[in-house]
Amino acid sequence: MIYYTFKEINGMGFFQKVFGTHSEHELKRVLPIVDKIENMRSQMQTLSDEQLQAKTSEFKSRLSKGETLDDILPEAFAVVREAGKRVLGMEPYRVQLIGGMILHQGRIAEMKTGEGKTLVSTLPAYLNALTGEGVLIVTVNDYLAKRDAEWMGQVHEFLGLTVGVVLNNKKDEERREAYKCDITYVTNNELGFDYLRDNMVIYKEQLVLRSLKFAIIDEVDSVLVDEARTPLIISGQSGKSTKLYEACDILARQLERGTTTGEMTKMAALMKEELEEDGDFTVNEKDKIVNLTEDGVEKVEKFFHLENYSDPDNLEIQHNIILALRAHNLMFSDKDYVVKDDEVLIVDEFTGRIMPGRRYSDGLHQAIEAKEHVKVKRESKTLATITFQNFFNKFEKKAGMTGTALTEEKEFREIYNMDVIEIPTNQLVLREDSQDAVYKTKKEKLEAVVDSVEESYAIGQPVLVGTITIEGSEKISEMLKKRGIPHKVLNAKFHELEAEIVAEAGKHKAVTIATNMAGRGTDIKLDEEAKAAGGLKIIGTERHEARRIDNQLRGRAGRQGDPGQSRFFISLQDDLMRLFGSDKLMSVFNALGVADNEQIEHSMLSNAIEKAQKKIETNNYGIRRNLLQYDEVMNEQREIIYAERRKVLDGESMRNSIYKMITDLTESAVDTCISEDHSSDQWDYAELNEILLPTIPLPTISKSEDINNKNELKHILKEKAVKFYEDKEAEFPEAEHLRELERVILLKVIDRKWMDHIDDMDQLRQGIGLQAYGQRDPLVQYKVMGYDMFDEMTKGISEDTVRLLMHVQVEQNVEREQVAKVTGTNKDDSAAKTPMKREVKKVYPNDPCPCGSGKKYKQCCGRL
Repeated sequence: MIYYTFKEINGMGFFQKVFGTHSEHELKRVLPIVDKIENMRSQMQTLSDEQLQAKTSEFKSRLSKGETLDDILPEAFAVVREAGKRVLGMEPYRVQLIGGMILHQGRIAEMKTGEGKTLVSTLPAYLNALTGEGVLIVTVNDYLAKRDAEWMGQVHEFLGLTVGVVLNNKKDEERREAYKCDITYVTNNELGFDYLRDNMVIYKEQLVLRSLKFAIIDEVDSVLVDEARTPLIISGQSGKSTKLYEACDILARQLERGTTTGEMTKMAALMKEELEEDGDFTVNEKDKIVNLTEDGVEKVEKFFHLENYSDPDNLEIQHNIILALRAHNLMFSDKDYVVKDDEVLIVDEFTGRIMPGRRYSDGLHQAIEAKEHVKVKRESKTLATITFQNFFNKFEKKAGMTGTALTEEKEFREIYNMDVIEIPTNQLVLREDSQDAVYKTKKEKLEAVVDSVEESYAIGQPVLVGTITIEGSEKISEMLKKRGIPHKVLNAKFHELEAEIVAEAGKHKAVTIATNMAGRGTDIKLDEEAKAAGGLKIIGTERHEARRIDNQLRGRAGRQGDPGQSRFFISLQDDLMRLFGSDKLMSVFNALGVADNEQIEHSMLSNAIEKAQKKIETNNYGIRRNLLQYDEVMNEQREIIYAERRKVLDGESMRNSIYKMITDLTESAVDTCISEDHSSDQWDYAELNEILLPTIPLPTISKSEDINNKNELKHILKEKAVKFYEDKEAEFPEAEHLRELERVILLKVIDRKWMDHIDDMDQLRQGIGLQAYGQRDPLVQYKVMGYDMFDEMTKGISEDTVRLLMHVQVEQNVEREQVAKVTGTNKDDSAAKTPMKREVKKVYPNDPCPCGSGKKYKQCCGRL
């Protein structure tokens, strides 16, 4: 039976109330199988440990004889269920068995916080690992990957399977061994980068990954939605100067911001009114757009001594001055980033955590560095890149689990071909979700938040205060200190410390301030006094752009039938309200005579907030979909290049490919120089020699009485070119020597050309938006121009490869080498780190000196 609160039923459509939801229909299909699993409970209990462990070999044997995973699923799940009880003292509930089946089917299981998703993953992981092809369990950080591998891995190891874990600091050999295991725990970033690095290696033995068969993604919304706006990028060093960023920053400080927003009302547009501009530039906060006015353009021209700002030669200056203005007017310290140790560090908008090593792309990070007067780092060159959407769609089967996915169901279905199934809770949720408390100003809102914390603290009720920004958490901390309320602040700390602090947040009188998603994946357990005081109280200090982030915060309370409360405190000055229609609400408040410190609760307000969130969610989905559509062009090209590289790595003979290159280049040269309309007397042999001979060093081609048509000329030249290469081959004592030379040269040329092509496509992507001014679809133009560029690149690969091979000498020792040095990634060091620990005990001034003199440290070695 699936239970809903009155509020949930009230929010359903009439059709769903009468006919049931998609999830209810799908759950009915799996319930008979769940009954089968549960009916095997007593049978499994009678087995000894050895008999239970022997089931693994039995299942593998049955699969080899033709049975399918679905055939053995009930018994395999029953085995894991019993193993979990014996090894961990944790026996999966009925709803967890349901969740495991949904994951095995390649779907997303939405399970509320505290429902034991980690244990659920052991069921489909074991079943699918029986094929011997490997199962990857993907987590959001190193701490969770390590914790789950050590914790849940015990169940799999008890049943005879091998378990590996890939962490940020693992060396290649350790990664290779971990991926060979039956079940491997790894973060989404490490997995994606290992895929890209595998497609940059020069020997097959350097590969670390196996084939991409089945991935179970924990916190799937975080990985496939939140992270999807940032593609994975492996970089090398670029030679671009950083001085332009500093010059544009100086100019940006001199330009005056206009009072207009850069937006025009619908009525003004219909009346064809012109938007009056003042100042040097306008800022549209909602769409995050900066535009120069005419006065601004004049000042830029004067500053850089330009004749015409719009000249294509000034494209770099145009780009960089807008970046500088964005850095000053749309990117804020302690909200979007922090400055620490002469470095600009990004703050994740979803988690509030600092992300060391990650950098804004397209030069924005350098613009912020110039703004903050820290060292501007040289821009990097992209060596390999892929989006999470395209990467995870390479898996034959993928599944996901999270507490909140339903609001993004359309995206999961359209982009990943995965539907979301709501799994009922094991026990009825008793949490009391109060309506939002709305205030006119931020100041009054924060006072109300602290009042609410104080009330709960007085009765011993634990409180978790969720903030969106670091600045917000520090402000509330200051206010609590003034009232003498002890508390812990959690913002941008190490993952392990996060988990420890969050786990303690359920103790009576505990007050914890945390960014909304800090310690995600960690259960908050209540002690008895906390339960008696009403359970964990969740206070949200601001609504997030995405509804599911708010739902995740609420879901921290009320786990497994625990009592709990939640409420969001918002003001009309919050960013979400300010940018999306709070002017009307403010006028309503003023008309009603609402005082500054008065709290308002009304369905109209809740609806306005939800409407704003839906609008942003739709907009963000559009951004992610747009990114995917552009990357799909690169993805098709990437597949072709990576397939060619893999042939080389696998040691395949490239002889036929080289011969095809030779004949294709010969034909192309003839087609370029000789028209069908001209007789043989009018053929331009000089041009043909100029194009063909530098690549294929044949004797000079001249007019022959025997050749009268173009096809005949092609045939003769192709025969000569192939004969020339066969003669070259005969010079080598062993044919395999030349075969290896072919592989070495082809690999080197492919890598160099592909690296430049990625850079060219990136430049194309940055400027393609201008096509819209010519009433052309930028995406269509990007596809057309991208395919043309790819054709040019493949032609260049053929030319360079053939030219090098035609001139290679027998005594030449050509070795495989990487064409560029990897300098880092856009997500370096974002994995969990552990704090530094003192290796020796600290010596204080009054301690005996360690040298053994008998004096106090301050009077002996300490004086030095």
